[in-house]
Amino acid sequence: MPDVVVVGGGLIGLATAWRLAADGIQVTVCDPTPGAQTSNVAAGMLAPVTEVEYGEDDLLALNLASVNAWPTFAAELEDLTGQPAGLHQTGTLSVAYDVDDAAALRRLADYQRRLGLEVEELSGRDARRREPLLATGVSGGVWVPGDHSVDNRQAVATLLRAVELSGVQLIRQRVTQVVTSGTTALGVQLENGDTVHAGHVIAATGPWSSQLDGVPEELRPPVRPVKGEVLRLRVPEAYRPALQHTVRATARGFSVYLVPRPGGELVVGATTSELGYDTRVLAGGVFALLRDARSVLPITDELELVEAIAGLRPATPDNAPVLGPSGLDRLLWATGHYRNGVLLTPVTAQILADTVRTGTLPDLGKPFLANRFGH
Repeated sequence: MPDVVVVGGGLIGLATAWRLAADGIQVTVCDPTPGAQTSNVAAGMLAPVTEVEYGEDDLLALNLASVNAWPTFAAELEDLTGQPAGLHQTGTLSVAYDVDDAAALRRLADYQRRLGLEVEELSGRDARRREPLLATGVSGGVWVPGDHSVDNRQAVATLLRAVELSGVQLIRQRVTQVVTSGTTALGVQLENGDTVHAGHVIAATGPWSSQLDGVPEELRPPVRPVKGEVLRLRVPEAYRPALQHTVRATARGFSVYLVPRPGGELVVGATTSELGYDTRVLAGGVFALLRDARSVLPITDELELVEAIAGLRPATPDNAPVLGPSGLDRLLWATGHYRNGVLLTPVTAQILADTVRTGTLPDLGKPFLANRFGH
């Protein structure tokens, strides 16, 4: 019998399993297609500063802790596996297309500075010095040296190798329900009818967390799916690198981001729509992303469209994750990361591993308990 069974094999679930196994804890991960859902679609931005929202102080502290943890986390993964973890520490450039966009960007930069965050305002000309292929119409920018990116697919592949090398058992089956006795979680039932008993159950179930059978309805977190479409483009050799840094742009009030990868890939995202569990790629979403991308990076027109894909972000009412105790003994949540799943992977894994090991949720995780929603 494993000490811990992790439900969900995305970045969060795999990283948590690896951290637990590194502490000598026996772990089983259950997922029919590990790494193939939300973690496969993400653009992989590590953007605690450029994505900061007014009034989200606790979330900002968590995000900053995790971006600071990423270099060590990546180095440990690479030392163990001999594979790249996908971390690219190149900084992020936020740019504005017109004067209204620039005014909004300046207001955000003022707020970021008041929070003590490192940002540098740039003129349009200065922004184009950093990224020469930006449109001449770009009217201003903000340089954020501490926001980076991760190749999410590379990170998934390396984490899968890490859990294998660490002795984690991976069961490629869907969990149909949490098995309980009274108010205690005893393990999980698989779709083939088998039961995996464990000392703890960690639900890293992303957008499907509110549907986890076996958990009383009043204890399920209010996590809902928010659809996002993402494009992957290929940059011809003659134009490489099209961008040297992640670029977040506001073009006529619409937001778009462009994340360069070594090897010539450019990731463009992402739409936001509340359509339940619909993962169809719609023409309107592709059009909007290309329209906004070409406004700020005109050579977008000449890049090959190699993939259009849609995924589901696990969103909560306050846009912050759900971590730790669930209200059922021995069931812990690691879900609800919304737009920050890749960013929050190292800190979530550490918080959950510490909770299992010590029986106490670390202080950094306490603002993110499920009971904040009135459970």
